[in-house]
Amino acid sequence: MSKSQISTAEAPAAIGPYSQAIRAGGFVYVSGQVPLDPKSGAVVAGGVKEQTRRVLDNLAAVLAAAGLSMADVVKTSVFMTDLSRFAEMNEVYASAFPAPAPARATVQVSALPKGALVEIEAVAWGGG
Repeated sequence: MSKSQISTAEAPAAIGPYSQAIRAGGFVYVSGQVPLDPKSGAVVAGGVKEQTRRVLDNLAAVLAAAGLSMADVVKTSVFMTDLSRFAEMNEVYASAFPAPAPARATVQVSALPKGALVEIEAVAWGGG
C-alpha cells in the first residue's frame, strides 16, 4: 500500500515533523487540528465555541485538499483541556457533521499545543 501527503495553505501548517494529512489506501488520516488561524498562525480569540469552530474549519480545509468533506469522516478524536466545557464544544461539533455522525472519542488532556482548549483529529473514508 502506498501513502501520500496532503497539504493546504487553507489550514495551519504543521508545527512539527508531521503532515497535515496522509492518504493510505482508501482512508485519509488528518492530524490533530488546533484553533490556529491559517493566515496569522495565532490561536483564535474566544473560548471553547470559537476555538471548536476554527478547529472544524481547519479540518474541513484539509479534507477539501484531499477531495473530501466532513460527510466522509468516519472517526474523530477530540482532546479538550477542560471537559466541564464539553457541552459548548459539542454544540458546535454537532453542526459540522451530517448524519450519521462519525464515531468519536473525547478525552481531557492537561495541555494542548499553543495553549489551545480543543484539538480534533479525524479519519475519513475516501475510497469510494
